[in-house]
Amino acid sequence: QVQLVESGGGLVQAGGSLRLSCAASGRTFGPYAMGWFRQAPGKERGFVAAISRSGTPRYADSLKGRFTISTHYDSLYLEMNSLKPEDTAVYYCAATESGGGAPPMSPSNYHYWGQGTQVTVSS
Repeated sequence: QVQLVESGGGLVQAGGSLRLSCAASGRTFGPYAMGWFRQAPGKERGFVAAISRSGTPRYADSLKGRFTISTHYDSLYLEMNSLKPEDTAVYYCAATESGGGAPPMSPSNYHYWGQGTQVTVSS
């Protein structure tokens, strides 16, 4: 089992930045990849970014250049810059123990999830 706990969400003005963190504990040698997803009210959970244990990153096309994913030991980070009101959502950290190559983009491929952290971008 892997436990994931997100932090770093909050309220920020448009154009601002936030850094989300996800602390992993438990059987942390297992996850092949970790990623960030987000869900806005009334919308499906969508892919933001993911990174394999070997360090291969993958981003949603619409977020490239503004968001940066990184890892350090058993922690996952998401640096978010030039934030827009449409970035408002609950952001979830996730981990998967299966796969190969580029980290998966579908939420169904991830086995472990954090509780989420709210990001609100005001206009």
